[in-house]
Formats: sequence, structure tokens, C-alpha cells
Amino acid sequence: MATETKPAMRELVSTNPADGSIVGRFPVMEDTQIADAVESAKSAQPSWQARSLRERLRILGRFQRLLHERKLQVAELITREAGKPSVEALLTEVLVVLDAVRFLNRHAHEVLRPEVVPHGNLILKAKRGRLLREPYGVIAIISPWNYPFSIPATETLAALAAGNAVLLKPSEFTPAVAVELAAMLHTAGVPTDVLQVIMGEGPAGATLLRAPIDKVIFTGSVATGKRIAQAAAERLLPVVLELGGKDPMIVLEDADIEVASSAAVWGAFVNAGQTCLSVERCYVHRNIYDRFLSACVAKTGKLRVGSGVDREVEVGPMIHERQLQIVEAHVNEARSLGARLLCGGERLPQLGRNFYAPTVIADVNHSMRLLREETFGPVLPIMPFDTVDEAVRLANDSEFGLAASIFSGSRACGEGLARRLHAGTVLVNDVICGFGVSEAPHGGIKSSGLGRTHGRLGLEEMVRVKYVDSDLVPGMKKLWWYGYGGKLERQMADFTDMLFAPGWAKRLRGALGSTGALIRKRL
Repeated sequence: MATETKPAMRELVSTNPADGSIVGRFPVMEDTQIADAVESAKSAQPSWQARSLRERLRILGRFQRLLHERKLQVAELITREAGKPSVEALLTEVLVVLDAVRFLNRHAHEVLRPEVVPHGNLILKAKRGRLLREPYGVIAIISPWNYPFSIPATETLAALAAGNAVLLKPSEFTPAVAVELAAMLHTAGVPTDVLQVIMGEGPAGATLLRAPIDKVIFTGSVATGKRIAQAAAERLLPVVLELGGKDPMIVLEDADIEVASSAAVWGAFVNAGQTCLSVERCYVHRNIYDRFLSACVAKTGKLRVGSGVDREVEVGPMIHERQLQIVEAHVNEARSLGARLLCGGERLPQLGRNFYAPTVIADVNHSMRLLREETFGPVLPIMPFDTVDEAVRLANDSEFGLAASIFSGSRACGEGLARRLHAGTVLVNDVICGFGVSEAPHGGIKSSGLGRTHGRLGLEEMVRVKYVDSDLVPGMKKLWWYGYGGKLERQMADFTDMLFAPGWAKRLRGALGSTGALIRKRL
């Protein structure tokens, strides 16, 4: 009798983008396993919510201490799986997460505590209202590969602090980092059913969206974000979407060229340009354009490219071949349309298959995909402008609106110009660092997404708001209850005059005319 052979278990194989070495293997979850995870999270969440906020924050504090102890090991894992230099992993991922716990410990009580709602309407003065902030229940967090620790961790920590259970679906390219995050939180005291990692590719995320979750937070591409929004709309599932950007940097004539050029180079090439807040468009006043180009080229030429495990490396590999091909296509098209390649613009196969040279390209314009579509690679495109109005028009000429930066010798000028830019965040004389400010919200407008993470607004995204109102004279029938008639209509007209009529005389007559409503007979 023939024996049935079981199908081989599917798995995610995580590899180092620098050399292709295997970081880990992780079984892909079947639909039934995802359904079981959602069910167990729903069952576990009420007891997690029932714990006091103080106790939940105490657990997150233990996680913070554990992460601090293991900071170098976690940074090394991020480097091996995502490719970025270890110092970037430490500063832009581990440090950001440590600070996120500091923010929650300091501010979660004031954000989540009941809030008194004053009653300004005189007829309702005998009531007291409060806003209660209650967890959604089960929140699905679908996170990207470019910041595989700081993005999911900051969102997960806020969700847990608010009393939610979390189902974290990491990118298929960086599952090991998510597993490490969950393991540390479990060690700190978060119950295993309250925080679970969902392993799989795109179909796993789609299955999660069909499950009875209560909210989804997604970071990724515009195309996938739109599909998630459409799926969520069918059952009015709340969403937060961070969908990337094409962030502009404006360099005014009075800017410090030395500082601004260093900012542009770092802002374009940090994490090999695979940052949603990267400087992807740089507009420079024509009077300093040539000097700025020279400074950027000189500094780019000094960057050391290689495997992120090498402590001397400043730019690591790209995550995979498909992303490198997008970068190549954008650069090649721009050159064919007249852009000047000043440095880079080529693969570096001697280092590995996913390496692309940091590239500075000048004389670009908005007919090129390089200035319209998200490149997400180590490319710094630079375009001149003649007037501030032109710079604003160019910066706002994009479907994206995540962040922007302005460099000027005058802070007042920079802050004034910031008001004119269409972006969720505008930095004056710096780039990217807004993500590291735990108190500041992160998110964009237009195709860059919906909602916010981080800070007070990010924590507010983790709770439903409930209004509770109590009457202070419960034994009294209310003025507006049944027992209508012409007399009541006149009394209410007088009452309206008492509140809103122009002139004190008319208000006084209204007060006298409405007093009968207090003693009228009601049903």
C-alpha cells in the first residue's frame, strides 16, 4: 500500500544581502495557523488590558534594560540581515527603540488617562463628561525590511502600552530581527499570545487582513498600501499607512555649503538610500549650485562601501537585486534625458551582487522618474532653482508628502518656508532625524499615507476614544423631554435669547420668559 507523502514545509530563508550567507530559516505559517494566532491573541488581550498601565510599562522597562544589555548583539543581527553598517543599526534602530520606551514611561499616563470634557452649553451644566481611551483589541503591524527593528518595535511598544495584543508580520527579507524583538519582549514579561510573529510573504499579510483583527498598521509601498486600504474599507477596519516618500531638500543661497552638502550626502546615502525619509530630491540655489555640487562629489568619493559588518564601512549593500534594478533604471533614464552623472552610477560586483556605488547626478528635472518615483537607493539628484517660489513649487510638485528639509542661514526664514511645504514633517538645517524624536509624530500626506506613528499622536492611534457622560441630578426629568406644546416652544425661544441674543436687555427678558420651563409638567 502506497504511503502518502506530506508536502514539504515552506520556509523563509533569511540571507545577508552583502554575501548571501544564511541568517536563519523560518517556517511559513499556513492560513489555519494565522487564524489560530488571531484567536489566541483575542483571548489573551483582555487580561493584558486588565493589567494596570503601570504594570505594562514596568514590563516594557525590563525590555529596555534587556535591549540595552544586548545592544551590540542586536545591532549585529540587524546588520547581517538588512546589510546596513553596524553603527547605523545601533543609532537609527536600537537607540530609537530605547528612547521610545523612555517616552512611553514618561508620557503614556498623561496621554491615556481619562480626560475631563467641560460643558459650555448652559442647559447641560448639570452633567460631567469624560473621554476614555481604550485599546482596540488586536492590532496587526505589517512592517518593512529597511528598518526591521525600529519601525515595528516603536509601533509594537505603543500598542502594548495601550493594552492591545499585537500580531507582527515582518518582511520576508528580515524575519530574524522580528523574532529577536519578540523574544526579548517575551523575556521581559509580555505573554506569548499577546505578541506573536506572523511568518510569511504577501499572502500571509492578506490572510491577516481577512481575519477578525481590530486595526492594521502598515509601512511599505504605495501600491500595497492602497490594496490594504481597499481590503480594510470593506469592513471599515481602521488603518495607519506609511507609504514612503520622495523627500525634497531645499538649499537656500544663504545656507552653509559645507554643512548642507554633508547633510545631503548623509541624507541620500544612509542605509544605502533605502530610507523612506531619504533625500531623494535636492534643489539648490543657482548662485551656489556649482560649489554645492563640487562639495557633494568630493564627500561622496570618500565614502567607504562594503559589508556592514566591517566597522570602517559607511555604505552597505542594497537589500536585493530587484531594488538595485529600480535604481539602475532611474539613473540610466535620467542620463538618457540629459542629466550629468558626476560620480557613481554603476554596480560594484567586486563587492557583491547587491552593491551600487553612491551616485551624485546633476541637471535633473521633473520629466525624469528620478524626481517623480521613489528610487530607494544611494542616489543624490540635484537640480538648480532661481527663486524661493520656484523651489517651493518644485518641492511640492510630487504625489508624495512625507518629509522635507530646508537649509538656510536664517532659522526664521527656514521656519517660514516650512509652512509652505506639503509634508508631514519639515526639518530646518537637518535631515531625517525627525524619526528619532520620540515625542514627534511620524507620517505624511498625499500618497505618503494616512495617520501617524510615534509620539502622542502615535499613541492615540492605538486606542479608541469613548465619551462617558453622567448627570448630576438623576432624579430630575430633563427640560427637553416630552411634554411638547406651544408654551414650551415659546419658553425655549426665550431660553435661546437668554444665551445668544445681542444685547443684555433682550437676554434678561429671555431669562425671565424661560423660567416656566423648569416647572412644567413632563411625561
